[in-house]
Amino acid sequence: MRDFAISDDPAVQAQLDRLAALSLPQGRLGLETIREILTRLGDPQKRLPPTFHVAGTNGKGSTCAFLRAMLEAGGLTVHAATKPHLVRYNERIRIAGALIPDAELADRLKQVLDASQDLAPSFFEVTAAATFLAFAEHPADACVIEVGLGGRFDATNVLDRPAACGIASLGIDHEAFLLRPEAGTPGDPLARIAFEKAGIARPGVPLVTQAYPAAAARAVTITAARQGAELFMRGPAWRAETGGEIAYCDAFGPLALPLPRLAGAHQADNAALAVALLRHQDAVSVSPEAMRRGILSAHWPARLQLLGDGPLTALAPGRKVWLDGGHNPDAGAALARYFQDRPLHLIVGMLASKNPAAIVSPLAAQLLSITVVPAPGHQAHAPEDFAPFTGLPIRRLATVGEALCALSRTGPPDGDVLIAGSLYLAGEVLRLNRQIPD
Repeated sequence: MRDFAISDDPAVQAQLDRLAALSLPQGRLGLETIREILTRLGDPQKRLPPTFHVAGTNGKGSTCAFLRAMLEAGGLTVHAATKPHLVRYNERIRIAGALIPDAELADRLKQVLDASQDLAPSFFEVTAAATFLAFAEHPADACVIEVGLGGRFDATNVLDRPAACGIASLGIDHEAFLLRPEAGTPGDPLARIAFEKAGIARPGVPLVTQAYPAAAARAVTITAARQGAELFMRGPAWRAETGGEIAYCDAFGPLALPLPRLAGAHQADNAALAVALLRHQDAVSVSPEAMRRGILSAHWPARLQLLGDGPLTALAPGRKVWLDGGHNPDAGAALARYFQDRPLHLIVGMLASKNPAAIVSPLAAQLLSITVVPAPGHQAHAPEDFAPFTGLPIRRLATVGEALCALSRTGPPDGDVLIAGSLYLAGEVLRLNRQIPD
């Protein structure tokens, strides 16, 4: 598996072309290769400021966005590594609040690729090594690092002693990798996912998590105990109730926090997890007031994002156009909760490796139309793959722009538009609407 990446900068593109040629050798799992790469580079991951390492199926990126916003609201300088990128590869590496410059990105990628070419590294191993290199060369007060896939074997899982580790919500996704048969792992699918995510736990380091069903919670608890991590799970260790505000409470006392400006009730849960991570570590200090400001200022594109004025939205006058990169059942359920009882036109482009029911089934009762478009650079589901989950006719069009134009010809606006199903599609939409993440 590899990610699609292009750049306007020739030097960056030359390295991205090398990166795109990499693949994960079949059957190779483990951290040996990334550790060898980092050894050759002088172990930059050992020269980072206090680091927050966050895993999860859904919500880990938003949790990282809240963490970064709260830390910065407290006056701290923060490096952040998130994934995937939406428009530019640079989005993966944010140095002291700004995306890595093209010249430095080209140098870092070249340095890693030259040092590791005999190891047949993966896209993710090179990306992680380049990130650690960049972070180690610039001073900062804290790092926020999002896990890519799973946790136990993710290329970022080489940090010896983070300030804290976190696990956001859990769900079934990436089954071919995370549910592959392996002796000694949990048989229950969600418990196995939990086991993989909890693989980021470290001895003596706080592991702060959401609440999970019993089998998954047990897998996290057992893994944390085996690793010698201090477990702080939502429910036993901290609580957060949402209404007109977030009523947060832990052993240090209660906090009254504002609801996020990010759309969706689930974002309050992600914000609360970020607060719990900060409250259960002592490497950096962030005041409650900075937490409040960070919750309100956090921004995370392509997650229930209401698109602004631009070339794409101009094709659907009078309609609100929403964008979400969700592609698994938990994401579909979150979308259904947010748009409950609101009529929608769905434009969907979903990778063929994903469950076609994930978005369509939860939204089926409120959909007015479904249009299938490609997922840029990837094999995608065809209209007939979605047909079993809806009674609506499904049309196929070549672009999101064509889909929006088709809706504008149906008469007066009769519902919002939701574009969903893939972060690759989301990135293309942001590019075309000139809302490139910065």
